[in-house]
Amino acid sequence: MIYGVILAGGKGERFWPLSRADHPKQLLRLISKKTMLQETIDRILPLIPLERIMVVTSEDMVEPILNEIDNLKPENIMAEPSGRNTCLAIGLAAEHLLRKDEKAIMVVLSADHIIKPPEKLLEIIRVGANLAEQNDKLITIGIDPTRADTGYGYIKLARPYSTYGSITTYEVDSFTEKPQPMVAQQYYLGRRHLWNSGMFIWSVKTILKAISQCKPDTGEWLRQYSRQISTDREIEARVDLYDKSEPISIDFAVLENAENVLVIKGDLIWDDVGSWNSLERYKDKDGSHNVVIGDAMVSDTYETTVYNNDDNGIIIALGVSDLIIVKTDDIVLVSHKTKANNIKNVLKELGQDEKRKKLL
Repeated sequence: MIYGVILAGGKGERFWPLSRADHPKQLLRLISKKTMLQETIDRILPLIPLERIMVVTSEDMVEPILNEIDNLKPENIMAEPSGRNTCLAIGLAAEHLLRKDEKAIMVVLSADHIIKPPEKLLEIIRVGANLAEQNDKLITIGIDPTRADTGYGYIKLARPYSTYGSITTYEVDSFTEKPQPMVAQQYYLGRRHLWNSGMFIWSVKTILKAISQCKPDTGEWLRQYSRQISTDREIEARVDLYDKSEPISIDFAVLENAENVLVIKGDLIWDDVGSWNSLERYKDKDGSHNVVIGDAMVSDTYETTVYNNDDNGIIIALGVSDLIIVKTDDIVLVSHKTKANNIKNVLKELGQDEKRKKLL
């Protein structure tokens, strides 16, 4: 059977001050009246029922997620004692699914992506799941680049592997992580590279085998942990597993080193909604290319994003351009668009100030 594993452990710091430690990006309503996590769950429900969906998140996010997400139960959530990136999160989920179903197929998704149309994604998942069930393959979903973006990883296509209807799967030549602008431009124009979307399909046995081959220590620690699942020592063993394991992504740990990787070329509208600047890619803009959300007025203002999340008060932007302006009940952020990705530096400074830590 097919199981959905949704990774929801990130903090979404680049959406601060709207995204906070106790209310990160996956619980924001950025693209609709639903949270990003709810959008992700609803997107796959026609194919994967809720009882076969697992959300992997941090321990302190379990209660907020249960409060925000319709019909989600504690058994749907896998809590991580600390953040160790995607390799361990996926390995943890795989060990638990292996206990339920030795033939389980994992569909790994992120909790904060925009994907349209959802019907096309489900078709891709069906094709990928069929491939994963019949072959010892690690399958990732790649997206045709719509711009020369340096913030994404890229996958270089090798020869075609198979075609089902309109969906073509390729062997992988190589991976490149966040290239320089000139290289990204070459990739965009050359049409032989796809964005690495961070969506994956594989059997639990195949991914656990790959982790063991590429990261033997992690593989062994996962096996040791698996023997404690459903025992009184499970939580203690999970803490021990996370204490010993290195923080590394599944891409760096496995996919860039394995020889059985395939990529499905996904004909999808896709965005990982990475920062405030990404809002202009999918929100309506006025005649001056401003994005205005909430109670706000703009005059003689151009290419500026204004987001008012505070019911008390209005934002007025007069004679400015290329800014990000965000208002919450306790913070006002004003940033030039070119500096918006430096928010993490601001948060680091706030974290060192005892009086201002509460703003994180």
